[in-house]
Amino acid sequence: MTCICNWWNDLMSNPIWFYLIATILKLVLMFAVILAFVVLSVWIERRVAGWIQDRPGPNRAGLPLFLLERFGSKQKQPLKDVLHFFGIPETSWIAKLCTWLRFDREIPTFGLIQPCLDGGKLFLKQEFTPSYVRKAYFIVAPMLVLGPPMVAAAVIPFASSVETAYGTISMCVANLGIGPLWIFAVSGLSVYGLTLAGWSSNSKFPFLGGLRATAQLISYEVSMGLSVIPLLMMFGTLNLQEIVQFQADNGWTLLPLWGEGLSLQRWAMLAPLALSFLIFVTCVFAEANRTPFDMAECETDLVGGYHTEYSSMKFASFFMGEYAAMVIGSAIVVTLFLGGWSIGFGADAWVAAHCGPWWAVTAQFCMFLIKLLAFIFFFVWVRWTLPRFRWDQVMKLGWLVFLELAVANIFLAAAVMYFIQ
Repeated sequence: MTCICNWWNDLMSNPIWFYLIATILKLVLMFAVILAFVVLSVWIERRVAGWIQDRPGPNRAGLPLFLLERFGSKQKQPLKDVLHFFGIPETSWIAKLCTWLRFDREIPTFGLIQPCLDGGKLFLKQEFTPSYVRKAYFIVAPMLVLGPPMVAAAVIPFASSVETAYGTISMCVANLGIGPLWIFAVSGLSVYGLTLAGWSSNSKFPFLGGLRATAQLISYEVSMGLSVIPLLMMFGTLNLQEIVQFQADNGWTLLPLWGEGLSLQRWAMLAPLALSFLIFVTCVFAEANRTPFDMAECETDLVGGYHTEYSSMKFASFFMGEYAAMVIGSAIVVTLFLGGWSIGFGADAWVAAHCGPWWAVTAQFCMFLIKLLAFIFFFVWVRWTLPRFRWDQVMKLGWLVFLELAVANIFLAAAVMYFIQ
């Protein structure tokens, strides 16, 4: 009994268990948020597309009320019974409003059930694998597309660090000192899934789609890495938590309106930082294979591209990987350029001082989600606004425009930092 008590006392005095539990909770939260945003992105895609094209969008996937109606009756029994229960006449404006809102037919969900129905449809479809494919690689490819975005999200902070009795909790799964490099390295692995899918399909058009994906990633990965160098020169660190904390104290990268952000140098740096933002966001579109850069799955050229031979949940895994890459790309843009979890204008320190650190973490997490949603909306908006580029235009933009601009932008940022103090 004494040994058990001593073991328990040693365990409670050692904060390893505390960090282990905190890491597991952060992992669960990270995966839950990413998967929830992947599903929500499908709904946003449909809603924004309907709004831009002046049509309703997803509005038929509601909860039907016909199961509650009297068997064999054509009367609108559920709504009628509710109105009678509260003594509301069927000719009143309330009854007419309920009928106009479709309460007589279904419980409206505004299309939020549509992603669930899409997933259920793909899950129940027949799993068909052609006989001529290289089966082992054919099965592994969808996993390689969906996995890297999940792992890359480990270094993205979603709130500020919190001091506790057992130590400091960093609100990211892995508080690495090489945050942007980790994201570039890990997210770049997803192209192996696209290339392997095209090659293992043993078919002409999927193989061409895989080759396009490889060439496009190499072209824009270089420009993406060079575009963040002016930011790292200004921040002086590669740790994403420190980068966001710097923005919380001294103004966001593109909104330097408080702290040291009001200095002449920060305002002069807006020109190279805005150019970095333009290059980086465009490269994120290309990395995520989003329109107008979806050349690897261009149906007008390649039937369906690298996933032509796939069906059922393997087919769904590619689209989940694409939306996951879109979510992670939006998160890194928000973190580097739009303040990350920072509420802005010094509100982070005020909330922590007057409401407590945990309330501050909650407010910062909500602010991060709002910014993430706004940028996902921008992703979808661009898709339904711009036409798809030609393949030669995609390559020229990557090698002959963005690469030169990114290199010149580094010298411009260095000149501003050297001559303007």
